[in-house]
Amino acid sequence: PSTKKVPTALSPLKSGAGGVGRSQLGAMSLSFLLQINELSNVPVPVMLMPDDFKAYSKIKVDNHLFNKENLPSRFKFKEYCPLVFRNLRERFGIDDQDYQVPSLPFLGTEIRDKNLKDRNVGDKSPNPHNPSPLPAAPQFIVECHGNTLLPQFLGMYRLTVDGVETYMVVTRNVFSHRLTVHRKYDLKGSTVSREASDKEKAKDLPTFKDNDFLNEGQKLHVGEESKKNFLEKLKRDVEFLAQLKIMDYSLLVGIHDVDRAEQEEMEVEERAEDEECENDGLGGNPISSYGTPPDSPGNLLNYPRFFGPGEFDPSVDVYAMKSHESAPRKEVYFMAIIDILTPYDTKKKAAHAAKTVKHGAGAEISTVNPEQYSKRFNEFISNILT
Repeated sequence: PSTKKVPTALSPLKSGAGGVGRSQLGAMSLSFLLQINELSNVPVPVMLMPDDFKAYSKIKVDNHLFNKENLPSRFKFKEYCPLVFRNLRERFGIDDQDYQVPSLPFLGTEIRDKNLKDRNVGDKSPNPHNPSPLPAAPQFIVECHGNTLLPQFLGMYRLTVDGVETYMVVTRNVFSHRLTVHRKYDLKGSTVSREASDKEKAKDLPTFKDNDFLNEGQKLHVGEESKKNFLEKLKRDVEFLAQLKIMDYSLLVGIHDVDRAEQEEMEVEERAEDEECENDGLGGNPISSYGTPPDSPGNLLNYPRFFGPGEFDPSVDVYAMKSHESAPRKEVYFMAIIDILTPYDTKKKAAHAAKTVKHGAGAEISTVNPEQYSKRFNEFISNILT
């Protein structure tokens, strides 16, 4: 069967042009439900065994003129390492019944083809000369008890519809569903061609890069103790990636400006009050404004807890860190390592040689060997934390 190339999708999964089709979404939702129900009947093992990291489960659906508006007539769904990822979800505090809902705020989904072949996921041995972090990452996360900046992998899947395979990795969102990110950076520790394009800057929330960060004189004010703890995690994570010959990863940084958020919230409330005054006396059902009661099972995750400005639940916003009390601005930082699926293969070695010829041996190009990349990455991040 062919492999469909699908662009990265953000949570919640989007249908339509450039995204996942309606029938595919229906197949995913049904498959999630069936797999979770099946998994609920499997006892939780005392400990994970080597075979658990190679196991998989398959579902094959063959319908005839049944629910054809929402489901393809035939499709196959494969879940990789079900017990391993259930164990990880438990460590990350995510309930299986909640995990069935693909639009939950803590889930993000990457859907792509080029790095997610069967041999790279776990049911076959990966190529020792071109390893992928996917089989090793769950084991690493288990060993460090989930205390990592790496993506929190929650599940790996393959959906086959009409002979076309779509590979999916589900991860926890880096950013908060409640605290607005006002500025965003993708940092690699490289300075060659590492600035946001004019097209990128025109977006509502552009992704700025290393040179933008440096030219702004930006710093992340976390305090000495938080900096020490963060760099310890970072060092352990990038050493793991270097061992697997992985490079080209980034530190994704989102900054929530607490004062700006308060001002924005006040403006929203003022507009709402103005609209309420305009609509006063026009009638309507007053009960409808209350919505679902807070103890309704279907509304538990979406019901807002009472947090002060810049406050968050660390069990949900696991990548969040408050700025230090002495910081010039009150901020919340969201920081995680992303894009960890790029091996230092022949293609990257050729790119390194070409860029070295173009920019010189001393230039801070992004395509370097994994050991050099990890060292430079660590140094760069250490210098921007204060």
